[in-house]
Amino acid sequence: MKATGIVVEYNPFHNGHLHHLQQSRLKTNSDIIIAVMSGDFLQRGEPALVDKWTRAKMAISAGVDLVIELPYAFATAQASDFAKGSIFLLDALKCDSFCFGSEEGSLEAFQHTYHLLSTKKEEYNTSISNFIKQGISYPKALNEAYKVISEDSSMSLVDLSKPNNILGYHYIEAAYQLNAAIRPETIHRVVANYHDEAKPSETIASATGIRKVLFNEMDLKSIKNFLPETSLSELKEWKNTFKTFGSWEIFWPSLRLIILRHSKEQLANYAEVTEGMENAIWNAAMKSNSFQEFMLQIKSKRFTWTRIQRMMTHIYTGFTWEQLKTIDVPTYIRPLAMNKNGQNYLQSIKKDLPLPLVSRVAAFKEINMLGLDMKAANLYYLGLQTDYAQKMIGSDYSITPIIQ
Repeated sequence: MKATGIVVEYNPFHNGHLHHLQQSRLKTNSDIIIAVMSGDFLQRGEPALVDKWTRAKMAISAGVDLVIELPYAFATAQASDFAKGSIFLLDALKCDSFCFGSEEGSLEAFQHTYHLLSTKKEEYNTSISNFIKQGISYPKALNEAYKVISEDSSMSLVDLSKPNNILGYHYIEAAYQLNAAIRPETIHRVVANYHDEAKPSETIASATGIRKVLFNEMDLKSIKNFLPETSLSELKEWKNTFKTFGSWEIFWPSLRLIILRHSKEQLANYAEVTEGMENAIWNAAMKSNSFQEFMLQIKSKRFTWTRIQRMMTHIYTGFTWEQLKTIDVPTYIRPLAMNKNGQNYLQSIKKDLPLPLVSRVAAFKEINMLGLDMKAANLYYLGLQTDYAQKMIGSDYSITPIIQ
């Protein structure tokens, strides 16, 4: 069976994701689609709208054959490490190709960009350092340095100011650097850009736009045009059961408690907390009654909103610089959900997998990286602060992969 991999968060699974899924299958002529999906905390440094099991069910209902969890250490990492963990797992799962959505839509442009940055690496890094010294954020410094080294190039290159292009570039980079056998493909992203507002007249909107509408209206009817019926059904069931959706505003009392029970010096031990940010974080937590208020106090030109949210995620989950430095690549494959095709595919490659397959976490001996996933899941449910969510604490030990 021919398998294609995709890297997803599905927060929540919407019509744009369905388009990407269907086009990926068509473009690669694949029998199996495998999604590597973030767990309960996401790459932009925030809690997922609903837990990983619910999002995995959305994926399988919409046509994904197999959903694998991307470990916490990669799911909440900067783009290059997020991509590295994802591509490593898809390659380990014997995927023939991986297919990502991009604003660019041309694979050739991504390959040209990778080779340009590889051959001008020293010049690129020097330029980045110079821009950072001017006090601008790291992502902006990357983009400005890229403009400098690409201005004389005659090749078609990718616009690295676009969020999906940035991730796409890092997928290509990871595949080259890992010397992976997996082949890249890209599909042009349709209608809604990453940060666009959701428009009632459209049927495709970004996940960011959909979440914004949902939190403003607090009514699932307000987002029904943007989602497959199966996703809407899962969200309805979640709301009926859990009574709330995951967000930093809901988690803020717990996060604030964690911040303030530490000293400023202790906060500096957590991953991505750097350059004196521990002082700003502690001081803002003392004064802020909401997460929005807190973020507006500490947002700066130097650090993006996403970067600060990742700091908060690591403080909340207790993930330290010391732990981060021990992590290189994923050490296991953990299926969350599958259909019969996915189950058959997994069974057919099981003996040839280079990593252990974890269906029951209690039976897995190497608990270091997996322990982070389970801890994050428990803290996710704790942050929801509802009776049913409290009952889900520890559920990673009892829930086995969903088969639909």
